[in-house]
Amino acid sequence: MRIGGHWVHDFDPILVHFPSRWPIPGLYWYGLAYVLTFLTIVFILNIYGRQGRLPFSLEQCGPFLSYLILGVMIGGRVGYALLYGIPGVRTDPVELLRIWHGGMASHGGFFGVLVALILFSRSRAIPLRSLADVASSLAPVGFFLGRLANFINGEVYGRVSSLPWAVIFPQSALGLPLEQIPPRHPSQLYEALLEGLLLFLYCQLRFWRRPPLRLGRLCGEFLLTYALLRFLVEFFREPDAPLILNISRGQFYSLILLLGSLFFFLAPRRRTE
Repeated sequence: MRIGGHWVHDFDPILVHFPSRWPIPGLYWYGLAYVLTFLTIVFILNIYGRQGRLPFSLEQCGPFLSYLILGVMIGGRVGYALLYGIPGVRTDPVELLRIWHGGMASHGGFFGVLVALILFSRSRAIPLRSLADVASSLAPVGFFLGRLANFINGEVYGRVSSLPWAVIFPQSALGLPLEQIPPRHPSQLYEALLEGLLLFLYCQLRFWRRPPLRLGRLCGEFLLTYALLRFLVEFFREPDAPLILNISRGQFYSLILLLGSLFFFLAPRRRTE
């Protein structure tokens, strides 16, 4: 359906509907995005392992992925609650577990993954920076699929725009007739292409570089590039929480990531084996 030359968003966030007596409504695109992300990461980790590019054995890929999953899920959800707020969570704490409703903060996920990497590093006596490089080369897969799921859900949409590819999101003005709802930037797709696809290609090129980058360099470049791309896209994305220092929260938290990247750039120079 199109109105005034602009497509009206009408995707169903549920891919497969379950019977009403089941505890959850169905299989959500959002949940499918996470499953596909982790399956893709397993596939890539196996390629890394066969090429001798992992700082641990193939047998440890399972535990490593488990740490990453917990870091992403806990960090992303708790981070969203702390950084943006989840409506109704105070009266219904179980809402914190309903990730199929959306609401995962990428910046919270960064912190959760960092904690997971530190724990894995200490339990296996593996250099943290080498683990961070591997995780950095994989993270854009989640950004790409996650932002596509955001678009299907019709959430975290962009600012009002008259561009030909702008989309009318009914969720942006519930209760108004479709004809009165202004079209907006599909900022979710901008993020999928920039923070997802483009960043993935860049990280892969740097990961396979010969001679290898020094430990931690890839992670530093990843954090810096992501922060800059996210800061840019935020100019097209509708702020979903009050501003901080007259910039969006996404931009403010990205500046913190940018500062964090300095740790990896300023760390003692050392090349991988």
